[in-house]
Amino acid sequence: MTEDALVIFTPSGKRGRFAHGTPVLTAARQLGVDLDSVCGGRGICSRCQITPGFGAFPKHGVTVAEGALSDWNAVEDRYRRVRGLAPGRRLGCQARVQGDVVIDVPPESQVHKQVIRKSASERVMTMDPATRLLYVEVAEPDMHDPSGDFERLAAALRDQWQVPGVTAGLDVLRRLQPALRRGDWKVTVVLHRGHQDGAARILDIFPGFHEAEPLGLAIDLGSTTIAAHLCSLTDGRVLASAGVMNPQIRFGEDLMSRVSYAMMNPGGDVEMTTAVRQAIDGLIGAVAAEAGVAGAAIYEIVFVMNPVMHHLLLGIDPVELGQAPFALATGGSLTLDARDLDLAVVNGAARVYILPCIAGHVGADCAAVALAEQPNLSPDLVLIVDVGTNAEILLGNRTRVLACSSPTGPAFEGAQISAGQRAAPGAIERVEIDAVTKEPRFRVIGCDLWSDDPGFAAATAATGVTGICGSGIIEAVAELRIAGLVDQGGLMGSAEQTGTLRMVPEGRTHAYLLHDGSAAGGPVIRVTQGDIRAIQLAKSALYAGARLLMDEMGVDGVDRVVLAGAFGAHISPRHAMVIGMIPDAPLDRVTSAGNAAGTGARIALCSLAARRQIEDAVGRIHKVETAIAPRFQEHFVNANALPHATDPFPELARIVTLPDVSFNAAGGEGRRRRR
Repeated sequence: MTEDALVIFTPSGKRGRFAHGTPVLTAARQLGVDLDSVCGGRGICSRCQITPGFGAFPKHGVTVAEGALSDWNAVEDRYRRVRGLAPGRRLGCQARVQGDVVIDVPPESQVHKQVIRKSASERVMTMDPATRLLYVEVAEPDMHDPSGDFERLAAALRDQWQVPGVTAGLDVLRRLQPALRRGDWKVTVVLHRGHQDGAARILDIFPGFHEAEPLGLAIDLGSTTIAAHLCSLTDGRVLASAGVMNPQIRFGEDLMSRVSYAMMNPGGDVEMTTAVRQAIDGLIGAVAAEAGVAGAAIYEIVFVMNPVMHHLLLGIDPVELGQAPFALATGGSLTLDARDLDLAVVNGAARVYILPCIAGHVGADCAAVALAEQPNLSPDLVLIVDVGTNAEILLGNRTRVLACSSPTGPAFEGAQISAGQRAAPGAIERVEIDAVTKEPRFRVIGCDLWSDDPGFAAATAATGVTGICGSGIIEAVAELRIAGLVDQGGLMGSAEQTGTLRMVPEGRTHAYLLHDGSAAGGPVIRVTQGDIRAIQLAKSALYAGARLLMDEMGVDGVDRVVLAGAFGAHISPRHAMVIGMIPDAPLDRVTSAGNAAGTGARIALCSLAARRQIEDAVGRIHKVETAIAPRFQEHFVNANALPHATDPFPELARIVTLPDVSFNAAGGEGRRRRR
């Protein structure tokens, strides 16, 4: 008898075994994977498009053979010929499981689209852009002066705008003479200046006076999501923002998984480079359409990203970042042509600026955070934590700035959680548990009502309650600890120990029943012991990284904490401190910076001075390598406790009293911990 095949869906991380011949759509429905279909599996609607991954996937423990899915059938072939399918795509209703397989569900195939929480925050920009419009009047040709039209344009720019040594590409030169004559020797040029050498380059030319403002893009290329902000290069205002899931997730949820994929699959790095460039190009088209502008009006792009994304965007094999000493191919800032990155939606002459990386696993996104938050100018000792699958941490003040990265993994984003999902309508994002009754209430994305409010069921009828996202699981774990249902070591008590029937047996451990939607055909959402452990491991890695920086700085506390990143903006500081995700600090001094990396990218887009500033600052930031730090393991183990095994949390104790309970695996009565 043939063993059932293992089917793993990304980005949800849900998996299960299915008999050979099972349609992918059927497998998705049985696992509760968010895969759309409105035609009943007849191959008409195309909503169920999926992308299978082939090769070795060390993170998932599988190697996917080429024959893992059935061959193309007549329905798929007809659909591909008539309506077209993107390369690598299959129809989930037609493709059948034939072996172990990793299947990516692209955003457009998801019923509940992920909420990309990387909107641009309000920020006053100091405008000194690299790209601007200049109106010039050019001398007409003269029989007595044999100079070319471009030379006279260059002379006009030098005389009227003090721009020396201007250059231009062939595309501009081909359009130069018609533009001059149509404009009666008056033209508007789109000029780009280098921030270091001041080199001037004409990107575009228009006859006469051209009023349309040049546009730029600030792109935060994360390992999970890609966010783009379309900005005016005249006044810095954000015209539109959009985001998309990073398609590289199908190759691995975290950075090291993607490095492993590149190591174990020849050409894997090229696959990932192609995937992310195509996603960025599509995102640019989407954000331009949202703003109602043509892609040709976009003349500049600024990228921020972690080192692995940096290398994969540039088409550099990231293999060296997967092993000590984690050497970057290049860590300095880069200025490129957009065409070098296969970006076709923007203007053909568009320029790309990539912020410098700080070190092997502290990237340009961390540099952008430093540019936005400026810890080097802070009189207080500030800890800045950019929460993600790879947390990047800054600690510093006017005297000194330190940086490190810590591999937290995807648990904070809902992955590796039994009922976890990414942020989408219907996902639980807020949780409260009554300390006396042990009864829960919660809120879901897309609804402002709590689950015990009148009208909640009606308000969530369209989306349902689908799972729990990262902010929700953090609050759930913290509330379980506050309610005395989880002890300091992270162990969940039984119904007998805790006095609530919501604690249900699950194998040799217990789980907390948060929501039972089975009566209406919905999911049963529990917080399991495995979920607690996943959060413990993630938060311990983050806390240990912060503690190493504090050791290096010679301090035991910080004056304030800043939670950066799209995810960090939605974390409750109180709950984060209860689980020991961040060091103890006055709660009113724990703030959110929103998408600080995206803000830093926008600052660099709008200011040449800012580019020079961050390049200088990066050279002064001291990197602490967590991988070789002698005390990392000690800090990690101590941080496994909720909130911590040894570090005092006096500020937390002022606002929350944590029950002193202890549960053992054998069951029995809860007991007070001896002091």
